[in-house]
Amino acid sequence: MQTKRFLTLILIGISSLNLAKAQLPAKKMVSWPKVESQMKPWTRWWWMGNAVDDKNLDFVLQKYASAGLGGVEITPIYGAVGFENKYLQFLSPAWMDALHHTVKKANTLGMGVDMNTGTGWPFGGPQVKPEFAATKLIIQDYKVNAGEKLMEPIKVKEAKQDFAQIQAITAYGPNGETENLLSALQKDGTLSWSPKSGVWNIYAAFAGKTRQMVKRAAPGGEGFTLDHLDEKSVDVYLKRFTDSFRNKPQGIRSFFNDSYEVYGATWTPTFFAAFKENRGYDLSTHLKDLVSKDSTDENIARLKSDYRETMDELLLNNFTKNWTNWAHGLKSLTKNQSHGSPGNLLDLYGAVDIPETETFGSSSFKIPGLRRDAADIRNVDPDPVMSKFASSAAHTNGKTLVSSETFTWLTEHFKTSYSQCKPEAEALFLSGINHVFYHGTTNSPQDIPWPGWLFYASVEMNPNNSLWPHAQGLNHYIARCQSILQSGKADNELLIYWPVYDVWNKAKGLDMALKVHDVDEWLHPSPFYKLAKDLSKAGYAFDFASDRLLSRTKIANNLLQTAENAAPYKVLIIPACKLMSPETLNQIVKLANDGARVIFQELPKDVPGLNDLENRRVKLKSTLDKFGFTGDGKAVSVFKTGKGEIILAPNVQQALVQQHINRETLTDSGLQFIRRKKDAETFYYLVNHTAKNIDTYIAINATGKAVILDPQSGLIGSAAMQNNKVRVQIKSGETLFLNVSQAPMQNTVWTYLNTASSPINLNNPWTLHFTAGGPELPADQKLDKLTSWTDLKDPKLASFSGTGVYTTTFNLSVKSAKEYVLNLNQVDESARVWINGQEVGILWSIPFQARIGKYLKAGNNAVKVEVVNLMANRIRDMDLKKIQWRNYHEINFVNIDYKPFDASNWDVMPSGLIGAVTITPYN
Repeated sequence: MQTKRFLTLILIGISSLNLAKAQLPAKKMVSWPKVESQMKPWTRWWWMGNAVDDKNLDFVLQKYASAGLGGVEITPIYGAVGFENKYLQFLSPAWMDALHHTVKKANTLGMGVDMNTGTGWPFGGPQVKPEFAATKLIIQDYKVNAGEKLMEPIKVKEAKQDFAQIQAITAYGPNGETENLLSALQKDGTLSWSPKSGVWNIYAAFAGKTRQMVKRAAPGGEGFTLDHLDEKSVDVYLKRFTDSFRNKPQGIRSFFNDSYEVYGATWTPTFFAAFKENRGYDLSTHLKDLVSKDSTDENIARLKSDYRETMDELLLNNFTKNWTNWAHGLKSLTKNQSHGSPGNLLDLYGAVDIPETETFGSSSFKIPGLRRDAADIRNVDPDPVMSKFASSAAHTNGKTLVSSETFTWLTEHFKTSYSQCKPEAEALFLSGINHVFYHGTTNSPQDIPWPGWLFYASVEMNPNNSLWPHAQGLNHYIARCQSILQSGKADNELLIYWPVYDVWNKAKGLDMALKVHDVDEWLHPSPFYKLAKDLSKAGYAFDFASDRLLSRTKIANNLLQTAENAAPYKVLIIPACKLMSPETLNQIVKLANDGARVIFQELPKDVPGLNDLENRRVKLKSTLDKFGFTGDGKAVSVFKTGKGEIILAPNVQQALVQQHINRETLTDSGLQFIRRKKDAETFYYLVNHTAKNIDTYIAINATGKAVILDPQSGLIGSAAMQNNKVRVQIKSGETLFLNVSQAPMQNTVWTYLNTASSPINLNNPWTLHFTAGGPELPADQKLDKLTSWTDLKDPKLASFSGTGVYTTTFNLSVKSAKEYVLNLNQVDESARVWINGQEVGILWSIPFQARIGKYLKAGNNAVKVEVVNLMANRIRDMDLKKIQWRNYHEINFVNIDYKPFDASNWDVMPSGLIGAVTITPYN
């Protein structure tokens, strides 16, 4: 009996132990997410002249896929001279066959296909007859005395305005009277009206045409630019595609629209009606003010604000949403560059499936050794805050992807290295971008002599580029980064209101296109911009909100829920702004009543617009008067209302501290970051763009154990932690991911490079053998010292662009260190390394170092380094020899200043391995 009881107790104990084990968190092995096609970089793919055929399409798509591209975005443009017989007319049956072949082939290669809903840019083409073309407001003024009639007919004086339509005729009297004279206009243009007293000014408004044509149009895509503000015009435009597609899906993942560059399009024939319906008063009575040159009058500024708000509504509803609904009908998405539009960018980005920003020109980074030549720089620096308009629209609307046209005019042609690309892409990632599109790749048939067909504003991401053999280095890095940055949801704690009415409230000008190139005018001077920069530097993460977004935001668990699939926000911040609508203010109060925390940097002072002005001012003041703040009014004052509170704090960061909204102090080290959450995991993307190497323990707000993932090498390991801080070693120019989770980790321990021994210099002679490139392969070289191969005696080397392979050996007397790091020093421009026949990887960016301990052995070791250089030297040589290689229609080929391209005056660019190569042991 006792034995039986003993066995029962044993079984109960075992069962309890198993239950306890089952309740412990399962151990987790952190790994890179499976890379899907959308996680790889995609590229804008120019079809020059639509001169494409199945054989060449198959060939280049295979090349793209092998190099690690995830998809192509077809944009047809003008063609090369002399190949006109190979051109296909856009959307013709032959063109559609090429599209179908492309989609089928790309899909078999695991690639996706996007397509521009047009050719060149902006939208337009042969289906855009004058009545559907981009429209501008033309206002002419006349004078007439009492008792007299206007002698000249009211007709458009501007040339080539045969399709102009009269919209309004308004007379202004000497005492401020106005009179609508449209009904007095006769068929011959005369006016059957005369004033009874005084001198009257007559203003006639016409809907004229901008006459802008599609820029860089492809064959079959030429024509007028579309009237984006008119629904009927947009429907007519899209019908051409619907008919060509036979109203069936084409396998296009996403239809694309380039940045809004519809110049001078200030009107649409339905504008007066839309204005009266939405603003509540008759714009035709204000023609005089609408074209006024007075840049200081407050009422004119208010009128222009109302005009701009109406244009915003027309563009949002008649074009952006209309086009997106059309694409959805074809089982496709939309991808839109909303910047440059005359509207609220946050709403325009948010109305499409994939918001897309762009970078134009290059940024200045402090990374030692990173080349930035003054002659190769556009005077436009990409601005991370500008990029956050697109990412904010994605995050707040619960969208997974936010893309970027990337590297446009990064440097002068043929001088862009992958090392220069890397920090630019990282700046985008830090801004919330997670779907990079290269700008770009030109389709070029195999039989076109080197350098093939090229587009003038591109960094030439194509197989003819001498850097192409190492494209996988950059592409795999971006794919690893995006595999995490597309996972889960953005983890931003702050929602910052963008005061668009302060931007619109300007008396100068008419429409207001908010361009990437003009941020110093409409973005940089604002308190909103300064606040965003300060909060980012301090270590806060945030997104931007529009009035429309706030109007549909809800409160759940005292957090701001902007959309069903969006991550919630802890605090709403209203930066210092002058103007706010009573409706927005009331919605903010409602959010606070429902449990939100709202921080005003300053309270708004007035309402925007002109209609019912005094009543709306009373409404705004009435709401503000209910704010019963407690506090001294100098620092942080609090008004508790309902379940939440409204805080007034000129120093927003001070208010955040009091609200226990913690910043990420890791930015004090110089690191930049972005966070994402996936289930119970938090991911940190850490970037070192400082001039120093960083080796320190950093505090992070997420709790748990950290695993390090290196997106360049692919290495993963459990991080060292101390007092809830994580040790990171990040050299200048490097990045790391942290995976933070409460679950126990199974990953091996990350190998830190602690104590360095004396470097091993690779002093044995090197052999240099050229394997690919041109114009012809130079002879082999024996090198006692590594210098630019352009400095060697062979004259062929100064003009050579291609691949050179360096080989040498060195002796390692004993292999005893914990790790060994290879340092190639200066590489122009990328290197692929093998040690003892085993491939280490591609070292394509600064600092050109790699961990190689596992490849080394005691005794003699063989080193092989394959280096590719820029295209620049070969192009220079061709221009010196007057070899014709560029001959395209329209703009042909221009330099970074949009002048005719000529490389004959360039200096020879350094190439190859330069300086000492070392291997440093670490313990």
